[in-house]
Amino acid sequence: MTDDEKNLRNPREWLRPALGALSGALAGFAALAVAELVSAWVRPQAGPVIAVGGAAIDRTPAGVKDWAIRNFGTNDKLILQLGILAVLAVFALALGLVAMRYRRIGAAGVLVFGIVGAGAATSRPDSTGFADALPSVVGAVIGAVVLFLLVGRLAVSRTVLSPTSGKEDDSARAPGWDRRGFVIAATAAAAASAGAGALGRALNGSRGQDAIASRKDVVLPAPASPAPAVPRGTQLRIPGISAFTTSNSDFYRVDTALVVPKVNARTWRLRIHGKGVTRPVTVSFDDLTRRELIERDITLTCVSNEVGGPYVGNARWIGVRLADLLSECGVKPPSRGGPADQLVARSVDGMTIGSPVDDVMDGRDALLAVGMNGQPLPFEHGFPVRMVVPGLYGYVSACKWITDIELTTFDAYDSYWVKRTWARKAPIKTQSRIDTPKPFARPKSGTVMVGGVAWAQHRGIDKVEVRVDDGPWQEARLAAEDSRDTWRLWSFPWQATKGGHTLTVRASDRSGAVQAERRAPTIPDGASGWHSVVVTVE
Repeated sequence: MTDDEKNLRNPREWLRPALGALSGALAGFAALAVAELVSAWVRPQAGPVIAVGGAAIDRTPAGVKDWAIRNFGTNDKLILQLGILAVLAVFALALGLVAMRYRRIGAAGVLVFGIVGAGAATSRPDSTGFADALPSVVGAVIGAVVLFLLVGRLAVSRTVLSPTSGKEDDSARAPGWDRRGFVIAATAAAAASAGAGALGRALNGSRGQDAIASRKDVVLPAPASPAPAVPRGTQLRIPGISAFTTSNSDFYRVDTALVVPKVNARTWRLRIHGKGVTRPVTVSFDDLTRRELIERDITLTCVSNEVGGPYVGNARWIGVRLADLLSECGVKPPSRGGPADQLVARSVDGMTIGSPVDDVMDGRDALLAVGMNGQPLPFEHGFPVRMVVPGLYGYVSACKWITDIELTTFDAYDSYWVKRTWARKAPIKTQSRIDTPKPFARPKSGTVMVGGVAWAQHRGIDKVEVRVDDGPWQEARLAAEDSRDTWRLWSFPWQATKGGHTLTVRASDRSGAVQAERRAPTIPDGASGWHSVVVTVE
């Protein structure tokens, strides 16, 4: 008899391994569900998926992170978490199969994953210590117990009848399994896990209610120095071109937080201390909003923005001048004899951002921002307080959920991204982008409006030029300028002829520098190169 014929005659040979794998999956589900519930008691960031994901981000090479942002955009965190769950599912299935033959080893394997999760949770920069290990440890113990019990139901032997007496023969036992017991145990495990996971998710969701309520209570004071009215002609009425002001919902978000911190403005505090700080202070949210506030339109750019990329946006920010607050603490920039050349901002999630003190205190509108486009900061963009510094890439200036400012030196301390091969100082490079027509568009022949944006924060855009194929550079029409800290829209009426064409753009800033032609990657200090799109005119 062939193996296939044996399997057809004895389907249980296929069924028991499948149920073993199912046992592993149920054990993994139980472990994650219980961990979610325990994390509601500790904090959401201590959950194993979040902790392992955060540890993975910390240890991922900068090039891989840049690739993820480039390919997945703001979905990069979701993709990471789904990937972690997929890996855990595969290992859970494998441990279920191992447990069919080696019951204790399979259960021990679940405990190993708990240890990995606990180690990841306690290694995070914002870890609160041993408590952060509890969700992974407790979840793993429950998962191991579930696997041990379920596989036990599959390993039960059955008594056979004696061929001579027809009675049960205790000395002769045949392999079998407790089908009814397994179904009951598996169903109970699945139901209990689902309940625990749902309860944990609900409790974790409710943890931020105080923070949400505190944001609703915020009434932004009128700024002592309001932003000048946006000049007429700043926005171009060209279909497909960017809006001058980016809405809060459309503003890019790039950070390492798998769970958006929800910070209660009533309990938030900011400590300023360190080298050269003669009067250290700790300020509350009310302390900040009682100070003189200024309002400014400022364009922010992420260093992960490739040539022609989307990670740039312009918003109206309201906040306190950071330089004024630092001066009151006795801070002097190095250019005036101060001992500290680096300002290290720390977030509630442990992120560190290092900014040059000279840049923060050179007169530009560097802010501790409390509002964005007329509203309190959204949680995704740093509520209750974040840094905004014109002219610097976000990784050296735009600390969200800020809670600590330390004055130090670049020689003494490397911030989060600098430790991962990015440059210590990163002024924004002069860049331009074609918004319309889109790549591979098929416009009709005749006049085609080419348009886009250009930026060189804190220097200003002086000129934008467009080239068709290998033809001469032709000057585009610039929209009105709001300030040198904002991007500038531009347009170019192109007399399009049928066939394939390449459109290229370059900008010149107010210092006279022309946008670099040579393509460079985002690492270590921002991308450079001309942006081009290929279209086919019909």
